Amino acid sequence: MDVITLEHVTKQFQLRGKSHSLKSRVIERLRGRSADAPVLKALDDVSFGVRQGETLGIIGANGAGKSTLLSVITGTLFPSSGTVRTQGTISALLELGAGFHPDLSGRENVFLYGAIMGLSRRQMQQRFDAIVEFSGLQDFIDQPVKHYSSGMYVRLGFAVAVEVDPDILLIDEVLAVGDVNFQRKCIRKMEEFRKCGKTMLIISHDLHAIQSVSDRIVFLDHGRIMGIGTPAEMIGQYQDSARQQATGHLRREWGTGEVRIESAEFRTADGRESRVFNHGEPLEVTIRYRASQRIANPVFGLAIADTAGRIVFGNNTQIEQFTIPVIEGSGSVTARLENLPLAAGSFLFSFSVHSADHQTNYHRLDHAFPITVKHSRATDGCCYIATQWKVGA
Repeated sequence: MDVITLEHVTKQFQLRGKSHSLKSRVIERLRGRSADAPVLKALDDVSFGVRQGETLGIIGANGAGKSTLLSVITGTLFPSSGTVRTQGTISALLELGAGFHPDLSGRENVFLYGAIMGLSRRQMQQRFDAIVEFSGLQDFIDQPVKHYSSGMYVRLGFAVAVEVDPDILLIDEVLAVGDVNFQRKCIRKMEEFRKCGKTMLIISHDLHAIQSVSDRIVFLDHGRIMGIGTPAEMIGQYQDSARQQATGHLRREWGTGEVRIESAEFRTADGRESRVFNHGEPLEVTIRYRASQRIANPVFGLAIADTAGRIVFGNNTQIEQFTIPVIEGSGSVTARLENLPLAAGSFLFSFSVHSADHQTNYHRLDHAFPITVKHSRATDGCCYIATQWKVGA
């Protein structure tokens, strides 16, 4: 059963003009700002459901519409169009200090939040000690929250949000603030919520953390849903999108067209398809092509460049003396790179197929396939070479 349902939800904001003087604003008003002011579509035709007891992660770049989505679900914002339906009580930690009055103490804000959630003072008194213990703010609970650090704000906000025992918990970036120990406490508390059959929606830029707590993930981009699926699938899609956006200006495609490279599939040593690899481990890539006519002695090549487009490594079947007598129709060629020597970072693969005399380029895809390499050590440059140091006399 879905406890949260969104149907074709759109949320628009009217942006202010650049003028800030009283005269300019009066003129804008007389002219009718609504007709001239630009409109930001923070959510664009968003539809999905969340099942009871499900933990749904929400990922996307800054400005993707993640926080607006949670605000629409909790009711602090109304959609411009579409329908939002929820079942059960909702507790939300949407932004730093949301719901807290800066001049009130931590203690007073705890009871204020409880009142907003419909709990009596007696009910909040029964929960108060657990809230303070979880937040770790025993020495500051009677101080005005305007003197709290960002970490203290979030610790108290999260503690209150979970202790009011809601049916649905909405969390925006709590895992990004606070120390490691508090983040671990939050994740343990989320696991307790899952075991109790509670529903959670979580926004985080910490992809490892959100993958560990989510049953499914929604990937948002510029207010639109790009995908909903398993955590690994959606995080991979998000990372691919981020890499493409960062390096898309370098991509180039050209050639005569008798052969076309249709796709490239990257796999790890265990055969798993991925765009993320570890330094020192093998990388295998299968290039799938289609030849519209019979081509004798084609040469397939690859190149690796950094994100500035500078070539790091290049190779082809001719260099390796691997002869392909003829191709026609659909087929594939696989290259395996042993002991990947690249340093940590992002890199761009290029693929090509050309004639043996290098006079005809059938198809080239330059800087078209980004990958990420992980390494436990930081180093300068594009590769890592193990180096031994010793001190002489």
